[in-house]
Amino acid sequence: MSENQSPRSRAAFTFAPSCPFDELQRVHSLDTLRGFALFGVLLMNMQAFADVFATYMNPFAAGDISTLNFASWCVNHVLADTKFITIFSMLFGAGIGLMSERARSNAGRSLGVHVRRMGWLMLFGLLHALLVWTGDILFMYGLVGLIAYGCRRWPSWLQVSIALILFLVPAMMLSQFHRIPEPDLEELREIWNPTIEWIAAERAGILDTWPRQVIRRAEQWTEMLNFLLIFGWRLLACMLLGMAMHRSGVLAARRSKRFYLLMSCAGLGAGLPLAALGIYDHAESNWEMIRSMGLGSLFNYFGSLFAAIGWIGVVMLACREGWFQRLQMRLAAVGRMALTNYLMQSLICTTIFNGHGFGLFGQVNRIAQTAITFAIFALQLWYSPRWLDRFRFGPFEWLWRSLTYWNLQPMRRPANDVVMAPRDVPRSS
Repeated sequence: MSENQSPRSRAAFTFAPSCPFDELQRVHSLDTLRGFALFGVLLMNMQAFADVFATYMNPFAAGDISTLNFASWCVNHVLADTKFITIFSMLFGAGIGLMSERARSNAGRSLGVHVRRMGWLMLFGLLHALLVWTGDILFMYGLVGLIAYGCRRWPSWLQVSIALILFLVPAMMLSQFHRIPEPDLEELREIWNPTIEWIAAERAGILDTWPRQVIRRAEQWTEMLNFLLIFGWRLLACMLLGMAMHRSGVLAARRSKRFYLLMSCAGLGAGLPLAALGIYDHAESNWEMIRSMGLGSLFNYFGSLFAAIGWIGVVMLACREGWFQRLQMRLAAVGRMALTNYLMQSLICTTIFNGHGFGLFGQVNRIAQTAITFAIFALQLWYSPRWLDRFRFGPFEWLWRSLTYWNLQPMRRPANDVVMAPRDVPRSS
């Protein structure tokens, strides 16, 4: 054994030889991190599913709330807000790099496959936004992913350098928030601190019939695209960082234990206090809209990048050291079905809160929202491994792959095609 190896080992997955190429090449740590990130994304999205979006940004938008509910908002803001979507965006970039490598190794036509893949993802996102939930991210991922593909072969140092520059663009825009024309500021003030009538109208729209919800979502979706003007830069930056981390082995849990400990402590140690300082700044300005949406938002804007890196370090360390292996296996299964589980979260939540379902929109406090989040994710942790015991892909992953290659992919696993238990592989010390 070389001096760079240790007698200890980290958990990894191996598959029976009859599995298709993509399954043989799955990276357990990537799947586990994707499943972990999906939980954090749901934790934050739940606030937008359950009540008007203003309450996502401003906990007092719908009036005074209890101390417990405010504490719940603070915990979510510090630990999760923007952190997990940042991780997800990095993973998306890493996935682009990984699939490009596989296409080249198989003599595939990488560009054509990628364009079709992103095109179908954009269509899924459009349908998701119109038919289910306005807060879709898939369309933006597909659009920015088309641009990110051209950066996949850049040297890692260049990817990181350009990513940091891109990351500063929205920050500069937010720092000039007070320069927005007054009519636009008035509209934003109404969203940030809405009147009782505005809230009532928003809730009535969500509680309307499904066909009318679709019409309303179509009107709102074009407004949501305005976020691309600001946060599309950040999205691309995160994808580039993900590509660089994939290439360097960071996302494959191949670095040393010391590396991931430092990554975890430095990331969370810098990111979480910055996010908490942002809440203090909001309170000091009495939650004034221009300050809170402008300069005050920069605390969490920068803090979320550091915290996301810290959370990645925590998960990679767990994968490397083989901690919580059963939970890892379930998270990896959720991550392998990330598209299906993301869409399933929207379908479940809109059924709970919207008018075509149980109509609980605006009636569930933050503590109950958190409980619903854990219940939904527990369900996904339960059914995802069971589904993958029988099928090679999640339903939407199968559809996406079949459309990308314009060829129906094999779905059901043969009787002798069994996912084996984790095995030990050497790792760096």
